[in-house]
Amino acid sequence: MILTTAAATAGSYLHFTDLGLDPVIFTIGPFSLKWYSIAYIAGILIGWWYLLKLLAQPGAPMARRHADDMVFYATIGIILGGRLGYAIFYQPRLFLEPLSLLRLWEGGMSFHGGVIGVTLAIIWLARKEGLNWLRIHDYVACCAPFGLFFGRLANFVNGELWGRPTDVPWAIVFDRTGQNVPRHPSQLYEAGLEGIVLFAVLWFMFWKTDARYQPGKLVGTFILGYGLSRYFVEFFREYDVQFADTIFATPGLHMGQLLTVPMIVGGLYLIATAKRRRERIEPVAGGPSIA
Repeated sequence: MILTTAAATAGSYLHFTDLGLDPVIFTIGPFSLKWYSIAYIAGILIGWWYLLKLLAQPGAPMARRHADDMVFYATIGIILGGRLGYAIFYQPRLFLEPLSLLRLWEGGMSFHGGVIGVTLAIIWLARKEGLNWLRIHDYVACCAPFGLFFGRLANFVNGELWGRPTDVPWAIVFDRTGQNVPRHPSQLYEAGLEGIVLFAVLWFMFWKTDARYQPGKLVGTFILGYGLSRYFVEFFREYDVQFADTIFATPGLHMGQLLTVPMIVGGLYLIATAKRRRERIEPVAGGPSIA
């Protein structure tokens, strides 16, 4: 019913092509620079800058030299984990053509896979340097919303991962769907919730409370907040085309929603048990102890 009504009045809605957005910034010969690539770079660089700001506060779990290594390992974890996660959860057929896994420019990254990749990178660094991996994770989690925000904006610029048909005043007709139907700009919903709102919550907890002295509380808040945000927005987001005619096309059972369930449970556990893990914090870089 919504689809039919929306299609009949699509002419009164904003069309994506009218925004003049182009996924490609410029092209020189065979090389093209895309906004999606810039989103990854911006998320990593700004996250790195913010991480150094956090580490400058008393009780930091690692020194500057560790942070620089952390960014390197995390970047590898994001790329490998994100790509493998996409193949495992969304496109298993990619494993039949291994070389296709290397075609990152064709798109296809999973946030859940990226989380696993970054987690493994943090554990590797912590074991290698004798650090507390959960406290490092707390600090890294505070920086993650930058990447999520820019990534979702890039999804919007690409005109991909659009929402379900709707008749809300701010709906947009995404021409790539092949249907003259206004849809939710769900990419912007995710940018707002996963990027701006989640960053604000973690900012307040880090700077205005003692959450950073309770190992697991910040990263628990991050994965819980992301899980709830993603589960909610998926009700407004169109299912992935490869899951058409399957149970994963049912609102409430989208693949993106099912993958958030372990995050929500894990986040609640980390938050609930954080206080008992509190201990006297000895900053890696020296200075006074933090009770």
